[in-house]
Amino acid sequence: MAGVPNLTRRLVLETPERAADGAGGYSETWVPLGTLWAGMTALAGREQAAGQEAVSRVAWRIVLRAAPPGSPARPRPGQRLTEGNRRFAITAVAEQDASGRYLTVFADEEVTA
Repeated sequence: MAGVPNLTRRLVLETPERAADGAGGYSETWVPLGTLWAGMTALAGREQAAGQEAVSRVAWRIVLRAAPPGSPARPRPGQRLTEGNRRFAITAVAEQDASGRYLTVFADEEVTA
């Protein structure tokens, strides 16, 4: 991707948080870390059966302004980005170019039909 990316999508970065459920297990909730502006491109999609339902999975390339490693604003695998009711599970993060001004985030969106 050459030049300045078009960051027009407002996404919320969320991280999972575990809390003891009192019965020896835990419950997981998602905690928002902040809002990021992004450019998004769908890469590939597929459908697969999950029990009685069909599940559609779409892989996305998401471009964001960079944040330094270790910063809470820098996405990492295991976190997710959300847009309204849509959820994008982060699978990998890489610097987009040598200047380090932008990050490329690879994420999967799962939709149950």
